[in-house]
Amino acid sequence: MRLSLALVALLTLVGERAGAQTAVVTSAAPDAVAVTIYRAPSRAADEPMDLDWLEGYALITETRTVDVPAGEATIRFEGVAGGMLPETALVTGLPQGVREKNLDADLLSARSLFDRNWGRPVILRRHKGRDGKGTQTEERAVIRSSADGAAIVQTRDGIEVADCGRGLTDEIVYPELPPGLSARPTLSVRTVSDSARRAVVKLSYLAWGFDWQTNYTIRYDPGSGKADMLAWVTLASSDPTSFVDATAAVVGGEVNREGSREDADRPDGELVLQCYLKPLVPPPAVEPPGIAVPSPMVASYAPAAEIIVTAQRRSVRLMDVATVVQEEGLGDLKLYRVPVPTTVASNAQKQVAMHDLHGVKWTVLHTAMLGGASDNRVTELLLRTKNATENGLGFALPGGPVALFEPHGGDMLLVGQGGLGNYAIGQDVEVSVGTSPQVRVRVEERAEGDHWHDYEAIVTNANPWPVRFEGTVTQWDGQTLEKVSAKLGRQNGRAQWTVTVPANGEARLRYRRRDAP
Repeated sequence: MRLSLALVALLTLVGERAGAQTAVVTSAAPDAVAVTIYRAPSRAADEPMDLDWLEGYALITETRTVDVPAGEATIRFEGVAGGMLPETALVTGLPQGVREKNLDADLLSARSLFDRNWGRPVILRRHKGRDGKGTQTEERAVIRSSADGAAIVQTRDGIEVADCGRGLTDEIVYPELPPGLSARPTLSVRTVSDSARRAVVKLSYLAWGFDWQTNYTIRYDPGSGKADMLAWVTLASSDPTSFVDATAAVVGGEVNREGSREDADRPDGELVLQCYLKPLVPPPAVEPPGIAVPSPMVASYAPAAEIIVTAQRRSVRLMDVATVVQEEGLGDLKLYRVPVPTTVASNAQKQVAMHDLHGVKWTVLHTAMLGGASDNRVTELLLRTKNATENGLGFALPGGPVALFEPHGGDMLLVGQGGLGNYAIGQDVEVSVGTSPQVRVRVEERAEGDHWHDYEAIVTNANPWPVRFEGTVTQWDGQTLEKVSAKLGRQNGRAQWTVTVPANGEARLRYRRRDAP
């Protein structure tokens, strides 16, 4: 009898606890947010961002005010980054800490809505007539395919492909939201408190799908050898969440970070359905109406039309007023902070001024490799300077794309594009901005003997102004140079011929290259 009473009491206690509802508190948005963007670890400094696949990441710190109830509760932080790495999330400020956290990142999009409705009833709205402007009917249907391929539905008449000709234009109407989909990325944490209180919570985490770079525009004056140099910091985000009036910053330098998230596919929410009118293989047998199809049907077909529903489009927005970033030290790295609140918008880019310089000393030169006999070929166009104050620089230069402009009449025309690596103060800076068809070089063989060859390199300049040319004379192991017609210098351990080629003129170098005995 005592055992039975004890068992009844235990079951009653368990029932009361099971019936008790855990309080759910929702924080809709942060009070303040800071976004610090790091470059893609695998992208070279002078390589432009791939806007269709951003591989950098951001450290996001949010401050939120939350009313925490007494007892156990689930706190929902809505509007976090969709690319959040939940294992990096750190929540501080809750009375007794965090017991459990979970990222609800299965977001509402055209693709996820179609996928999550597989096997569920929907409404097939059909327009009959030209351009869908005729009569309209609605009928119930069941989605029988995934978001990859055709929109296969089952109606009272059997299984068919929606929006596949026959003078009909079909639309799928979803009567309800499938469970498990969220309109906004949400991080849920479970906590407990001995009393109800208001807490100021700080949430910090890393998020995938961001990147940044520096873009340089150089307007070079060949007459003075100086240039105006404008540098912009370009912030890019492919995240579905916008961070409004954020404290924004970017970090220059290479940060070593390893993880598997970078290799995972990141769904973009876009739904691409194809209308298969001409099967290349016999289609699978159609199940009679009323019998459930256990899995999406797969077959190889030749597409004859496409249905494309785009969930999001990327936009480009520039700041109306240039705001100059401020450079700060961060250990061996550099941090560039935007001094005013900045909105890091969803699926967008933003540019903020970094430097607006005048009178920067650059040397423009043409280069080529001089080896054996070769046909007439173009030369490489280089920009060269030293990152020093006497040249109008003297600060860290983060890598990024470079566009070179030169005057032509009253206009500035683009003459080359390239990439600038990361350069510290005091380093020699060199940027390749393409090739020059106006300055060409060829090497002709003049004579040969026992283990030696005589060559002549001819450089021609079709420009109406003189140019500087640097030719590197290649030598294989053990080879020596003899009977050189001009004095050669050395750069990076190689013989180098430096000459000024006159306007609409040419320059020549003769040399003998002797093989090792």
